[in-house]
Amino acid sequence: MATAPDKLLLRLEWKVVRRLDGRLQGAHRTAYRGSGIDFTGLRPYGAGDDARHIDWNVTARLDEPHLRVFTEDRELTVWLVLDRSASMAAGRPGRGKHDVLAELALVLARLFGRGGNRVGALLFDTGMLRVVPPGTTRRHALRIGAELERTRDRTAGARGGATTDLAEMLDAAGRLARRRALIVVLSDFIGDGDWERSLQRLARRHEVVALRIVDSADDVLPEAGLIVVEDAETGEQLVVDSADPLLRVRFREAVDARDARLAAGMRRAGVPVHRVDTDRDLAEALVEVVARTRDRSP
Repeated sequence: MATAPDKLLLRLEWKVVRRLDGRLQGAHRTAYRGSGIDFTGLRPYGAGDDARHIDWNVTARLDEPHLRVFTEDRELTVWLVLDRSASMAAGRPGRGKHDVLAELALVLARLFGRGGNRVGALLFDTGMLRVVPPGTTRRHALRIGAELERTRDRTAGARGGATTDLAEMLDAAGRLARRRALIVVLSDFIGDGDWERSLQRLARRHEVVALRIVDSADDVLPEAGLIVVEDAETGEQLVVDSADPLLRVRFREAVDARDARLAAGMRRAGVPVHRVDTDRDLAEALVEVVARTRDRSP
């Protein structure tokens, strides 16, 4: 009898993976350079470069530091950093942020794995960390799906706890990925912590991409009179008049300020952030992510 992750993956393979197969591969490889085994040339040394790659003979001859440049090894290691915090439970049943995160994780694991790359996962909530070591097979993608299913019930009822420490999540990814890797962070980025500094450290060692999963409840205050609003992370509740014009203006300002801080922090770290709305077609969203990634490639 097929398990829930198996049924989900079968559906995604038919509806999404077939449409994307071959498009994702190469989006992070065409201009990717690292410390692999194939020597491709020399370039002048720049601030922040790894001094271990300096070619001292050429440096002495030209009287200017030069680096040896290599193509990255064919096999890519991908780490999926999956936010399982309470705020990710927001959204309508069957299509909330948790659901979209699970679908994205399975699609990415399957697509990268089909290309021969190793995919691992880090499932994070404050106080809880689960790790699925890298692998390539379909069975391995199902293992990630099983971990997502296992943590789903826990996080769905976890409101009232501490807010997510985004810095801790990113630092955990840095400790886990010891060799240079592609790190894809799937989160709504609602939480606390000095995450920008942690993101900059992570981006210095790895290629990092952020997929920000957003539900309309994150951005829009419904006009429904008196309503109870709840902090998705802490569980704190407050009765407000949703029709109050001043409240609506302040809510919009707070949303815009939150988005601006996130965009600025990502920009300073040099990390592309792609918005994935819960009501968006998943294949279309990922095609757009790939197109924007290629547009950024030098």
